Amino acid sequence: MKKIFRASLLSAMVGMGAIGAHTAAIADDVKWPTRPVQVVVIANPGGDTDFNARMMAKYFNEITGKTMVVTNVAGGGGTLAAEQVKGAAADGNTILFTHPGQMIVNEVAGLTEDSYETFDISCIAGVDKSAIFVANKQSGITSMKDLVEKAKAKPGSITYGTEIGNFSHVQGLQLEKLTGTKLKMVDGGTVSDRVVGMLGGRLDLGAMSYGAVQDYVSGGQMVALGQPNAERNPLIPDVPTLKEQGLDITLDKPYIVAFPKGTDPAIVKKMADIMKEITEKPAYAEDLKKFKQPVAYFGTEESKEILAKTRDDFMQFKDALRQGK
Repeated sequence: MKKIFRASLLSAMVGMGAIGAHTAAIADDVKWPTRPVQVVVIANPGGDTDFNARMMAKYFNEITGKTMVVTNVAGGGGTLAAEQVKGAAADGNTILFTHPGQMIVNEVAGLTEDSYETFDISCIAGVDKSAIFVANKQSGITSMKDLVEKAKAKPGSITYGTEIGNFSHVQGLQLEKLTGTKLKMVDGGTVSDRVVGMLGGRLDLGAMSYGAVQDYVSGGQMVALGQPNAERNPLIPDVPTLKEQGLDITLDKPYIVAFPKGTDPAIVKKMADIMKEITEKPAYAEDLKKFKQPVAYFGTEESKEILAKTRDDFMQFKDALRQGK
């Protein structure tokens, strides 16, 4: 079984250059931040999105000498957080920390009329390369091959925990399309909720960051089936890629930093520069290892191109996402 699906520009964008020196000089001159900056995170504390936002805040404080305060506003698939930032003053003191589940999938699913263009995109602060498909031990699923065989033998018998209309939903739909299988999609809530659902035997299968389930994988309660990366993440070397198992799936989840529309471009650029400086700190790379995540960064223009391409790719699942909302 050998099929190919691509849902990301991230690998292709690595070599692109930075924004011009004139813009950089303007960003250097702008007096920002002058007071505490609030970063509104679309997820509850404890998950991968919250972790990345808090790592950004930790080193932002160190570099600028100003405080970045993390505020978690979960709910509505990220729409509540997005609305809060959308309605905030465009003075650089409120930032949205999000990912394609809110920024793109919600639009494609018809949950909002907003898109990534509703905000001023600053940068991609990181990319989750630790996502894996994981099975509940009680399900009896031992590998991707085993999963596909079971799903084909009894369509709809394997319960896939997701947030309906969100990023993990796209991951499940992509898997169905590629393998010609039918899963039973169940709205299992946030990552922490889905972990509980899998441990309790209510959910058979999920797609989430390895850091959220690593204790249960090492403890034998869950089985890591595969990572949807082009190559093995060196921080989780024992988990094979889906490509190695005959399923050529690459689906990246970037973490996006955005401001309310109309924010001074110099502030938007300066935030991107600060984030780039953060990613160059060895201590930051060490911190990311807690979630088995390599360092990644993309500037403003690269980020916009990545989001535009991702939106186009996700549109193939528009009908399925809207049926499930």
